[in-house]
Amino acid sequence: MAKRLGKGLNALFPDVDEQSIEQISIDECRTNPYQPRKTFDADAIEELKTSILEYGIIQPLIVRKSIKGYEIVAGERRFRAAKEAGLEHVPAIVKDYDDRKMMEIALLENLQREDLTVIEEAVAYKNLINELHLTQEELSAKIGKSRSHIANTMRLLSLPEDVILFISNGELSMGHGRALLGLQDKEQLPLLVDKIRKNDLNVRQIEQMITELNKKKPKQKREKPKKDIYLQQYETKLRDILGTNVKIQKNKDKGKIEIEFYNNEELERFVRMFQ
Repeated sequence: MAKRLGKGLNALFPDVDEQSIEQISIDECRTNPYQPRKTFDADAIEELKTSILEYGIIQPLIVRKSIKGYEIVAGERRFRAAKEAGLEHVPAIVKDYDDRKMMEIALLENLQREDLTVIEEAVAYKNLINELHLTQEELSAKIGKSRSHIANTMRLLSLPEDVILFISNGELSMGHGRALLGLQDKEQLPLLVDKIRKNDLNVRQIEQMITELNKKKPKQKREKPKKDIYLQQYETKLRDILGTNVKIQKNKDKGKIEIEFYNNEELERFVRMFQ
């Protein structure tokens, strides 16, 4: 489930190669206060330390000058490994970035991790959109991923927390998650998830089961009138733009649009988009 984005930091910020590389004291370096990643795998740091001892630091850190030395914009893993290796100086490119740019690069660099799970990827997309006030189209242009990929990945976060955990720890795949999103009767979701885990069902099997389940009429429930295809198209369009579930209802006299949100930050993001 490991993945990387189509663009690296050099592609996202091509101007870094135009700057001269400086050797700065490792004791003057401070971690990025906007770094969303708080834990670093000890084995990975040890492996990088061994590589640095043999080959040195191939890719320089990106830093910005601060009152107490330098703040690391990108390259905290290299910094930690270099410190473990006992280096006194590290190669760095000094940039004049404001706080917004610091946050942007920290979030984007977090997406470059090789061990990134699909749920971590979805959360990173959500953080970038919320923290940097981006649309999905703007994020798509920055990271080289299609808007539909971003929207579909973020949709996994609308699954129940236990299902998200199963996807995150590898018990369920992204394919399983996307298939489960199509289940109409959400009350059957726990039972279906349990069957996947116990019987090691593949995505194709689950899709077939969901197709059959969706054909069955729920007991003691009146069949809802079929929604106008025009409204369905706009529900899909709004869902892709907003990255959340959207329902449109309309009768003879009036209609309404329901937009799901999960926290105040997400609500504020929607309000800004409609201003």
